[in-house]
Amino acid sequence: MTTTPRRARAPRQSDVARLAGVSQSAVSRVIGGDTDAARIPEATVRRIQEAIKELGYVPNPTARKLRTGRNRLLGVHTFEAVFPRAREDFYFEFLLGIEERAEEIDHDLVLFTSTGGADGRRRVYRDGVNRLNVADGAVLLGVAADRAELARLEADGYPFVHIGRREVPGTRITCVVPDYESAAAAIVDRLADLGHTRVGYLSAGIDEESYADRRRGYESAVARRGLRDVSPAGPPGPGGVPDAAWLDRVADGALTAVVADAEWLAHPFAEALAARGLAVPRDVSVAVLEGVAADAPVRWDCLEIPRREVGRVAIDTLVGLLDEPGRDVTDVLVPCVVVEGETVAGVSEGSAG
Repeated sequence: MTTTPRRARAPRQSDVARLAGVSQSAVSRVIGGDTDAARIPEATVRRIQEAIKELGYVPNPTARKLRTGRNRLLGVHTFEAVFPRAREDFYFEFLLGIEERAEEIDHDLVLFTSTGGADGRRRVYRDGVNRLNVADGAVLLGVAADRAELARLEADGYPFVHIGRREVPGTRITCVVPDYESAAAAIVDRLADLGHTRVGYLSAGIDEESYADRRRGYESAVARRGLRDVSPAGPPGPGGVPDAAWLDRVADGALTAVVADAEWLAHPFAEALAARGLAVPRDVSVAVLEGVAADAPVRWDCLEIPRREVGRVAIDTLVGLLDEPGRDVTDVLVPCVVVEGETVAGVSEGSAG
C-alpha cells in the first residue's frame, strides 16, 4: 500500500519563539515593528530575526492586518491590459519605478488584473466587494479608468493614487501627474527665445486630461510671451495630415514654428511641408509634446515623460496617505524634461521671422 507523504507544516510564530528562546508575544512585536514600545533588547531582536530567517517564517498578511491595520502590501490595479510585452511598452518604466520603490521601503506588491464583467472591462468592485481590500492601498493606472469606480473608492475611504490626472465628477482623487503643462510652456518659451513670434499647435483631438494639460501649457505660454497663435482650426485629417488650406498658409510664411501633440502628427506635417518645398527646421521648427524613442529616424525636439520617477513617487504618495489618513487631496506633479533634438532652430537660421 502506497501512502502519500504528509506535507511539511509551514513554520509558525510559536516555532520562531521556541528557537529564539523568547515569548511568542515578543516575536509578534518584532514582526509588527513594535520593538521600541515593547522595549525589547536589541540582542533579543537579532535573535528573533535570525530564527525567522533560519525557519523561513513568513507572517500571515491577513492576521497582521487584523492586528495592526496594515500588512505592508500595496496593490497595483490596471483598468486595461497595460503590463508590458516588451521593454518599449509605454507602461514598462512606470511599473519598474513602482517595483523599485516598494522594495526599497520593504513593502510587497499585489497585482490585480482580472476582469469583473461580461464586457471584459477590468473593475475594482465585484459583487459589491472591493477586491483591493487585501492590500493597504493601491496604485491605479491605465487610460481606461472607470471614473464611477474611482468615485466609489474615494467615497469608501480606500487609500489609492492614480497615475495620470483624472477628473472625477463630484469628487477629487489623488493623482501623480507628469507635469505636461509646464513642459509644454517651456518648449514655447524656447521657441520665443529663438525669435519665433508666429506659432501653431497640432492637436491630436483626443479628449483626455493629459492632452488638455499640454494644450493649456502651450496657450498660457503663447499669451504670456505675446506670440501670435496660427493653429489649424480643427483636428487632423486622415493619416494625421492637417487641412490643406492651412498648410498652404504655412508655406506662404504664416508661421515659423509648430508644437505637435504627438510624433504621429509631426511626421505627416513634415512630409506635407516637403511636398511644398519646405524643410524642418530650416523653414519651420517643430517640437513634439511626447517622448521619442532613441532609435527614431528623426531626433525631434520633445519632452520626456519621467515614467520611472512617476512610479516611485506614486508609491511614496500612497504610503503618505496611509501614514496620514485624511490628508488633503491634491495632484502631485513630477517634472518632465525638455530634450533638444534637431528639429528646432532660430528664425535667423532660415525662417522668414
